[in-house]
Amino acid sequence: MPELPDLQVFAKNLTKLFKDKKLEKVNATVTAKLNVPVKELEDTLEGQTLTHIGRVGKELQFTFKNGHVLALHLMLHGELHLFEAKNEHRFSIIELIFEDKKGLVLTDFQKAATPTLDPEKSDTPDALAVDARYIEQKLSSTKSPVKTVLMDQKVLRGIGNAYVDEILYDAKLSPFSASNKIPAEKVKVLLHSIKSVLEDAEKQIIKHNPDLISGEVRDFLLVHKPKQKETAKGETIHQKPVGSRKTYYTDSQELF
Repeated sequence: MPELPDLQVFAKNLTKLFKDKKLEKVNATVTAKLNVPVKELEDTLEGQTLTHIGRVGKELQFTFKNGHVLALHLMLHGELHLFEAKNEHRFSIIELIFEDKKGLVLTDFQKAATPTLDPEKSDTPDALAVDARYIEQKLSSTKSPVKTVLMDQKVLRGIGNAYVDEILYDAKLSPFSASNKIPAEKVKVLLHSIKSVLEDAEKQIIKHNPDLISGEVRDFLLVHKPKQKETAKGETIHQKPVGSRKTYYTDSQELF
């Protein structure tokens, strides 16, 4: 599943392609998860100019001149593809066709990727906007493993399994640490790691895949590497589950 850095890059590249273009046609081919009738979607968006594409949590949000927003959640296997005039991609969920006949399609063979018209706004902070006070409050209120807390989209939006492992490795904090046992000074280190790891990942993706609009780029990760036995520093990479998620970590990460 694409996480925050991937989606940041997708949004920037899609902006270059489609910002200020008029949407001629929207085709919702899989409607089971669509939150409004197809006709309402068409009446709301067709003929409107796209003014902004951004990332909110794990969604891409397309904002149009009339103020309405189309959100796309790629889920686990959703992919975005470009096409001209006619979409030839299989497993289409929704197609957006713009005035120059250039189109964007969301596909998913599992049919889990979700389009939403005018999604509800969330009070949960984004991982790049969170502050120390909020993180301290959330961690101190539970004894759950810190990895579980950081992956909870109702606590912190935008990051998932891979980048939580990377953040905890950077902070030298064990993913199994009881959240309410982590000292305040270590929480500050964790907050710094959240932002620095995510921002650096975005730079790495742009450097090696400047036109990316789909998929996951993980080559540069340091510890969340299923096929690798050691880090670049020679540390043994261990793998154990936290909840149902495979977790990669080293002995250098302190357990509280």
